[in-house]
Amino acid sequence: MRNYRTLFPNSFTMGNMLCGFLSVVSSLEGQALTAAWLIVLGAFLDSLDGKVARLSKVSSRFGVELDSFADFMTFGVATAVLLYAFEFKEIGRWGWIISGVFVMCSGYRLARYNMLASHEEKKKFYGLPVPVASMLLVSYLIFCYEVWGQIEYRQYLIAMVVGSSALMVSGVTYEIFPGNLISRENRVKFLLLLAFLIALIIKPRLVMFPAILGYVLLCLVRELIEMLTNGKRRSRNMNNHMDDLDYVESDGTN
Repeated sequence: MRNYRTLFPNSFTMGNMLCGFLSVVSSLEGQALTAAWLIVLGAFLDSLDGKVARLSKVSSRFGVELDSFADFMTFGVATAVLLYAFEFKEIGRWGWIISGVFVMCSGYRLARYNMLASHEEKKKFYGLPVPVASMLLVSYLIFCYEVWGQIEYRQYLIAMVVGSSALMVSGVTYEIFPGNLISRENRVKFLLLLAFLIALIIKPRLVMFPAILGYVLLCLVRELIEMLTNGKRRSRNMNNHMDDLDYVESDGTN
């Protein structure tokens, strides 16, 4: 009976994988927006499979591994093919190098996640999640086609690809929205999520990119502030320790 119950969450995972394959096909056929929206659909299915597995109490190591294969296909390979086919192909060797680095960082990030994975719901991720990195780039393409009718500002896109690749393999922590959003401590997160969903329904092509970019930068800035704060605290403690030593030494000479 348990084996039959696994079919339901795994069907979302396989749907995500199929979206990745169809996105690659669409990129090869010159349909940029179709390829981009298929990745978005894959992200939607990916957001459901884990929750469905926990609700049905069929979380397993097999599900984690299968989900990573699907994520690598959709958010790693399909995203890189989309970027290369419609933007980076024109810059020659550097185009496939940048796209290839994104694929390799995606694979590394997913493998590291599997090593640390557990069946319990997490409160944060270490390193930028691969689906978020993919959605940042794909939503930018959708945003460009909506505003300008084509992809603009290639230098910014290259910077985002390189930056997201670095963040995926970094130790920067990224929070996820907890399950109990209506609790008192999560009220602000609930209001932000509600505002985002309303705006997403009204103008999805214009809202996705600024919202995802804001999330990525907000977590990065918070991490930098914590690093500076901890560094100052360690420096202050070290100075206090050195002052204590000086006092002991001077007291001993007297």
